Amino acid sequence: MPPELPSDLLAAIERNWGFTELRPLQTEAIRAVLANRDSLVVLPTGGGKSLCYQAPALVRPGLTVVVSPLIALMKDQVDGLARNGIRAVRLDSSLNGAETNAALDSIRSGEVRLVFVSPERIINTGTHQILRDAGAHTVAIDEAHCISHWGHDFRPEYRMLARLREFFPGSSIHAYTATATEQVRTDIISQLNLQQPQILVGNFDRPNLTFRVLPQSDVVGQIREVLDRRKNEAGIVYCLRRADVDGVTEALKKAKYRAVPYHAGMTAEARRQSHDAFSAEEADIVVATIAFGMGIDRSNVRFVIHACVPKTIEHYQQETGRAGRDGLPSECLLLFSFGDVMALRRIMEKSATEANAPPEFLAAGRNQLDQMVRYASGAICRHKALVRHFGQNYASPNCKACDICLGDTQDIPDSATVAKKILSCVARVNEGFGANHVIDVLRGANTEAIRSRGHDKLTTHGLLSAMEKPQIRDCIFQLVGQNALVQTEGDYPILRLNADSWAVMKGTLVVRLIQTRSMGVEVPEAGTLPSGSDAALFEVLRQLRREQAHRLNVPPYQIFADTVLAELSRCRPTTPERMRMVSGVGDVKLRDFGPEFLAIIAAHATEFALATDLPPLRETATRAPVSTKLSPAKQLAYKMFADRASLEAVLEKTGLSRGTVGDYLADFIRAEKPSSIVQWVSAELLERIAVSAREFGTARLKPVYVALNEEASYETIRIAFAFLESSAAAT
Repeated sequence: MPPELPSDLLAAIERNWGFTELRPLQTEAIRAVLANRDSLVVLPTGGGKSLCYQAPALVRPGLTVVVSPLIALMKDQVDGLARNGIRAVRLDSSLNGAETNAALDSIRSGEVRLVFVSPERIINTGTHQILRDAGAHTVAIDEAHCISHWGHDFRPEYRMLARLREFFPGSSIHAYTATATEQVRTDIISQLNLQQPQILVGNFDRPNLTFRVLPQSDVVGQIREVLDRRKNEAGIVYCLRRADVDGVTEALKKAKYRAVPYHAGMTAEARRQSHDAFSAEEADIVVATIAFGMGIDRSNVRFVIHACVPKTIEHYQQETGRAGRDGLPSECLLLFSFGDVMALRRIMEKSATEANAPPEFLAAGRNQLDQMVRYASGAICRHKALVRHFGQNYASPNCKACDICLGDTQDIPDSATVAKKILSCVARVNEGFGANHVIDVLRGANTEAIRSRGHDKLTTHGLLSAMEKPQIRDCIFQLVGQNALVQTEGDYPILRLNADSWAVMKGTLVVRLIQTRSMGVEVPEAGTLPSGSDAALFEVLRQLRREQAHRLNVPPYQIFADTVLAELSRCRPTTPERMRMVSGVGDVKLRDFGPEFLAIIAAHATEFALATDLPPLRETATRAPVSTKLSPAKQLAYKMFADRASLEAVLEKTGLSRGTVGDYLADFIRAEKPSSIVQWVSAELLERIAVSAREFGTARLKPVYVALNEEASYETIRIAFAFLESSAAAT
């Protein structure tokens, strides 16, 4: 287990964000920042990257500079920090002169410790000089994969960030991204000239997401099938072309869905309106092109539908990662069409020609698209395929969260024979025709094109007459995806054989062909909440959240995340102290929103005779599991506390600071729930603290400290609070 974080930083995280636990690798990433050591942090979407550079800034003098590619992302982070009681500023082209000057004044005066800036502004203007003079000591680069031309979202302006080492000598540089293969990670380190960086790569699996792939047929109908199961829930639909976005949006609007479009062909104002409507929960669905970054940071997206094939698995991982960022069950549907694949290849080739890109750049793009095709055509667990792509193992034999493992698919009867017939037909037509002609031959079509070439006399003519065209086409594309068949490039792609094709026909290589079950398809339960949550109360709290957000003109998720509302609807607190115990409720949010939410909860609980003030789950339902292994020092401290050793004895034995030992004791009390703490806090003093806590609550230490005339230290009050909270939770 990595070294413990400073107690003042942990206190800041609990105070401002309401978290008492960190997600996997967050501790290590924060330690790298505090140690002024360069780092590369790869945490999947929703893994908590932003906290890794935001939290350390609160306990260090000077500036943390955050480079971000999108104005919308910067605005969301600055606004979100403000809701948590943290002041930050941004420097971007959307600010007018007065706003820019005000931001610069606050930077120069030391009022803020976090500054968000675009790559163009920090490189092409004198902004870096101002930030350096103001004491910038840390540079965090968000969406760092944009610097690599091997990445899925290469941006030329990010290449200029190589000068950051020159602009901020002596500062540590930290790169953060959600998706990066080993090749991309190596390129990021090289391009940014990171010095012996700490490399932290999280688990790429998202177990709360259910993945499905279906052959594309009736696109709008297939989209609506998901929407109808997830009424009033948020989702994103990705399309290939702008015209597709407009068409799908219009069709959904006619069907009375609250949908808005989002693509690069819209005006900036129109895009802003769509963004704001979705963020404010005034729209449930955003329909967008896969080529356009959205910058939407809404945590309760419940479904992502790809009505086209993404360009890369990295794109797919990032785009599907926008679903279920709060850890609640969500689903991802990919509608696969090889026509989209060919269209993407043409777009890719045209873009490479216009940009005069080197041959290896186009080759890399083609390879990435081929990987995406193999994923969509594959017959192995979707979670396993994604995790393996990023170089990690997936041990579970059944993820229970994809079409393959849930039984949405089944093997085509006698797959080996079907595959041999298709490949034999390609051979019989001398590898000179495309999929449509091969399908017609296999189905026994009697057309002029077939008769004139004598293909009606072939032994393969009519071999698959019992199968429908779409089914044969899907089998062909599965063979292509499994590299048992080749489809050429160009406007008129031809089917060709390779070594694997002949191996399949000889029976020395086995391929699996699957089809979607027509009956009994198992789909995720819509709107699933953690066990024990009251669905009716959850909806009431969502409505209150919308009202509060509208009043403050902020996105609802900046008030409370869905996970917080779900936990509030489960434990149903009736006092500020109890509400503060819910993960995600910090001091500022408790002050600003606590009274209204507590009143609603109390009224609902009274009306329906529900139990209240249940112990909070504290992250267990939504956060990735945190290692329960204690450091050697903490193990020793716990053992000594169990033997009723005094704080002074533990201090002497461990050599730790008093603040750390005090934190260890508070953790020990919460974990072990001793019947008495008289060894560390006298009964008389504990009673006085308890009386003050009933008046002021346990959300803050200072009111009790003042009420006791400063006769009890903060450390003693913290230990007493731990005992009072653990005792209350046990009753």
